[in-house]
Amino acid sequence: MIKKQISNKNFFYGWLIVLSLFFTSFLTIGSRQGFGIFVKTWEDEWQVTTAAISFAASMGWLVNGFSQPLLGRLADLYGARLVIIVSLIIMSIATALISLVNSVFGLLILYGFITAFFSGGVSPATVGVIVSKWFIKKRGTAMAVVMSGGSIGSLVIVPFLSFSLLEFGWRSSWMILGVFSLVIGVPLMLLFVKNKPEELNMLPDGVAKSNKKTLNEEQVVGPYFFSSWISSMKTKPMWDLSLSYFVCGITTGSISVHFIRWAVSEDITTGTAALAFGLLSIINALGVIFIGLLSDKFQRKNLLGIVYLVRGLAFASIVFLPGNYAIWSFAIIGGASWLATVPLTASLTSDIYGLKNMGTLFGISSMSHQIGGAGAVILFGWSFTKWGTYDYAFLFGVITLIFAGIISLSLPEKSKSIRYINNKRLIQDAS
Repeated sequence: MIKKQISNKNFFYGWLIVLSLFFTSFLTIGSRQGFGIFVKTWEDEWQVTTAAISFAASMGWLVNGFSQPLLGRLADLYGARLVIIVSLIIMSIATALISLVNSVFGLLILYGFITAFFSGGVSPATVGVIVSKWFIKKRGTAMAVVMSGGSIGSLVIVPFLSFSLLEFGWRSSWMILGVFSLVIGVPLMLLFVKNKPEELNMLPDGVAKSNKKTLNEEQVVGPYFFSSWISSMKTKPMWDLSLSYFVCGITTGSISVHFIRWAVSEDITTGTAALAFGLLSIINALGVIFIGLLSDKFQRKNLLGIVYLVRGLAFASIVFLPGNYAIWSFAIIGGASWLATVPLTASLTSDIYGLKNMGTLFGISSMSHQIGGAGAVILFGWSFTKWGTYDYAFLFGVITLIFAGIISLSLPEKSKSIRYINNKRLIQDAS
């Protein structure tokens, strides 16, 4: 079947890889977004505070962040496919084993360390390496489709976990997540995903082999296409991308853990909160693909800045609107911006710095994202424990998002991105 698909001139095999990675994102991102559903249950069963569970969650963000440059580097050196497969197997087993824990300490070990570390191998830092090697002209769109899997995963998995928690309990819910990831995600990677088009005697974007010579004659190397990733770290755009992504982590991390808990504090039921998050995911699934399409036509840094500012407006709605108005306003406005930062940041990284160190560099940006998320999870939990409200924490989120929007808008895309240098297309050597 695969051979028939490869031989079909009207079908580019890269889109089958995108579809496989879409389902991987569906499983991994969707599962992580469901963590907040269990916070109140664990509080009651283990007789612990929100802050205690927040610590385990924040450690997960932190460990995941530090794992991504390492696993991204391994993807650059040995191929992202191998890193993703091994990571997905270990992560799935650890997820299933969470069903056996009886304390915050057990949660910390399995979720905060093991699952978190290996989920870094099934992240945009590694997935982005594969997508960027298969696509150039439609790189933004391809990354957006992959990341929309996370949105749709949240749409399906978060309400499912809410239902599963009520019907079967939290232990069965985690077992189901782990088994499902193992029996669906791993076979998809083994059967369909290849590191680069050259493995199938193809070129990026499905370009005919007869055009390779002409395209290579037009090859252009960007001013920041360094052989060493350390040299890239000495440039301002890398720090700007990482800093704005740090803010992305603050805002997504806080919501993934505290959204349900915030809703309960506003006398909104867990079911309603799960539905609202589902609406956010529906809007985001459409929005991220729309942004991806636009990013292949317009400056990505402008779109990235707008996305952060729109998210700031969503956080402001939580602070200044009453309960039910706040939750649905946040779902609608936040949905337009939620995962759209990922394909934009990943594409900007590869456009400005090339593919040789893509996994390492985006892994570093992702590390800053996760550090921001880890800090926010603790900060939001501490803020609620101290004042009995999330308002101050969400207001902090508004301020940081405005800051991230300004930084993103100032990125020197036209002078540093390969998309605009001499107005030529680049076929990058992925080997």
